[in-house]
Order: sequence, then C-alpha cells, then structure tokens
Amino acid sequence: MSKKNKVFSGLDRLPKGLASEHLTEGCVVLEGGAFRGLYTSGVLDALMEAGINLSCTVGVSAGALNGMNYVSGQIGRSGRLNLTYRHDSRYVGLKAIRKNRGVIGFDFILKNVNKEDPLNEERFFRPDRRFIVVATDCITGRPRYFEKSEGKTIFQAVRASASMPYVSKMVMINGVPYLDGGCSDKVPFRWPLDQGYQKVIVIRTRPMDYRKKERSDHSLTDRLYHDYPQFSRVLDASNANYNRQCREMIELAAKKKIYVIAPSQPIDISRLEGDMEKLGGLYFLGYENAKKQLPAIREYLGIQ
Repeated sequence: MSKKNKVFSGLDRLPKGLASEHLTEGCVVLEGGAFRGLYTSGVLDALMEAGINLSCTVGVSAGALNGMNYVSGQIGRSGRLNLTYRHDSRYVGLKAIRKNRGVIGFDFILKNVNKEDPLNEERFFRPDRRFIVVATDCITGRPRYFEKSEGKTIFQAVRASASMPYVSKMVMINGVPYLDGGCSDKVPFRWPLDQGYQKVIVIRTRPMDYRKKERSDHSLTDRLYHDYPQFSRVLDASNANYNRQCREMIELAAKKKIYVIAPSQPIDISRLEGDMEKLGGLYFLGYENAKKQLPAIREYLGIQ
C-alpha cells in the first residue's frame, strides 16, 4: 500500500468545531459494526452541526466509541481518528494484538491519540447528558448497561463493548468478564423505550432491509466458550435476535415510536476495511443522509 492512501485523502473536508450546549429531550441509539461505524460518525456530525444534541446516548461497540464524541460535542473527532489512524498497527494490527489481546488497540486510541486529539472530558462528564454503553456479561450472557455516572469505569465499559468475540480477550470490570455488547443486544432501542423516552433516534450501520445469516454450526462457539455456556448460547442466537430486532424496528418506525436513520445504499465495507477512500465515502454517506433528513428529524423531535 502506498503511503498516500494510508489516510483518507479528504480529511480536510471533515467538519470541525464544538456542538451547541442546548439539549433536546430524547435518546439516540448507536449500532456497532466496527469500521462501518464511520457512517454513524457522519450522521452524528451532521446532527451536531444542526444543533440536535439529544439528552441521552446509548452505544454498542463502535457505536459506543462514536457516542463518546457526540456526548462531548466534538464535531469531526470520531471520523478524524478512524480516517487518520486506521493503518497504524498500534490501532489495528500486530502491535494492537500484542498489547491489547484483540484486533483493536484501545490503549492507543484512549491514551496515545487522546494526548494529540483529546476527548473533552469536562464536557463529556457533565451530568446533564446520559451516556450508556452496552457490554455482554460472559457469565450470564445478558447485556449490562453501564452508565457514565459510574465514573471512569465507563471507559473500560467502552473497551469491553467493542471487544469482538472469537478474536478478543475478555475485559474484566469489577471481577466480571465482558465482551462485545452486540453479542446480546446489537441495536439496543428497547432500553430507552423501557426507560420511558418518548423520542428515540436509531442510527443503523446497515440498510433497513439487511438481514444476517442465522447460525446452524455452533461447534466453534462451543469450543471457545465451553466455560461460559450462557454466553455461548447467546452468541449462537445473536444473528436470529438481530433479525428479530430489524423487524421490530420497522414496525416501531411505522408507528413513529422511533426514528431510524440507515444507509441509503448497500454497504460494501468489511468490519476491518482498509480502503481509506471507501471509509471516507461511508462517512460522507452518513453525513449527507442525515443532512437530507434534517426536516423530518426535527419534525419527529418536535423542534424547529
């Protein structure tokens, strides 16, 4: 790979700045999907530029990483980090695997990069916005919804939420092992509805008609996680549960219980995609999709 395309050529076109401090009551739900999360980055930047900052954010995996920058109000930061550091082996590659026992270098992003392009922690930790991260308890197989109000534990929860099964070491939090929140709750739109939120925006990383192939061969899961039978069962059923969630989201959107933003075209992006122009294009697809829907989003939220 030539040096020139190790970063996205259009980095200078990404928006920058701080979101307004005005909050709108409601919850935004952020699906995971590794580098498909660049779609979410584009959507969130468009929302922040438009002054749409919801009071609650729930994120899974890459959605949790995106959500941190939405809560801190840092326009462009999520996209900038991924479109700059994707080919740094401390972030994705052998150095990340050696240091983090997983394919993503969380230490690099949460520590090294944070020195150069820091998260606005003062704004992130303000109590007027809720931030919830979903991780899967490997003992029970159930989702655990970590709250920002629990303090710095939230960063360890983000690490757990984005630790993909099969290729990542479990993340210990208070003596409990956790992995990717998407194993047990890929699109956690039920959480805000159960909490009583009347306005829920769901940001998908797949088109609305996308469905996953349901698993029939459970041998690998059983072999890797034989000491965690509850987690193994949940992981095997995760694709079927995702397809059920997709059907339910369509029904809820039709009733205006939720508002769904999803890619307007098929996404030809692998979980660990390395083509920087594809990734940059995905960011701007999210950005433009959200821009076009701003009138409908404002109408749904009941704001001007």
